Amino acid sequence: MNDWIRHIPRLTHHAALGVLHAAIAKAEQLGVAQNIAIVDEGGNLLAFARMEGAKLLSRETAISKAISAASHRQPTAQLDPTLELKLAIAAGGRLTNLEGGQPLMVDDVCVGGIGVGSGTGQQDIEVAKAGAAALLKGVQALCNA
Repeated sequence: MNDWIRHIPRLTHHAALGVLHAAIAKAEQLGVAQNIAIVDEGGNLLAFARMEGAKLLSRETAISKAISAASHRQPTAQLDPTLELKLAIAAGGRLTNLEGGQPLMVDDVCVGGIGVGSGTGQQDIEVAKAGAAALLKGVQALCNA
């Protein structure tokens, strides 16, 4: 094993678009316009969509939810509420504990995050989970090919 270099999976823009399309499909199924952001493991924006009718300011929360989920490697709204304000201040307002962020995991490695905003908290969670599930389904299809 090389102690100098690690080989880890990385989220490609093709995978990010697949996650985005699955999330959009779920939002359409629910009948709710959403802002949907996909980031890589470093919080870099790879894909974004603002569906017609989605709330304008939810664009910012969707991106923050994606970054937060990738950064903490867990769904948003599961962080200790007593740390919310401290995290937001320390991260320049980029981290949030609002519902609707899911980490994107492959083989126990966080490759990114998805953040969804503009619906209710439960709708945001459902749409984010649909996007995360699409990544796993795509990875499994590649492994079985």
